[in-house]
Amino acid sequence: MPDDVGESEHAEVVVNRDGRVLIPAQVRRDLRLTPGSTLVLSVEDGRVVMESREQLMARIRREVAESWTGSADTSAADELIADRRAEAAAEDQQQ
Repeated sequence: MPDDVGESEHAEVVVNRDGRVLIPAQVRRDLRLTPGSTLVLSVEDGRVVMESREQLMARIRREVAESWTGSADTSAADELIADRRAEAAAEDQQQ
């Protein structure tokens, strides 16, 4: 979904007897959804959230970056790898 789609945009939809929901055409256009587009569905705080895999990954990256308390010069992955190596070395010394 592009960032220019406002969060205040709403559309009312109906769940049919098969549990299907039609995403309104304007919303599909705004989000550049095409036939065959894949969305990840989740429930957050009682809300249904649909997002592309790309959006999901970008959101996770943002959330990790916002909560990162380590050095700005070190990546979370590098620090995790260093921690695991230190733990493995300590285990090797104990044996």
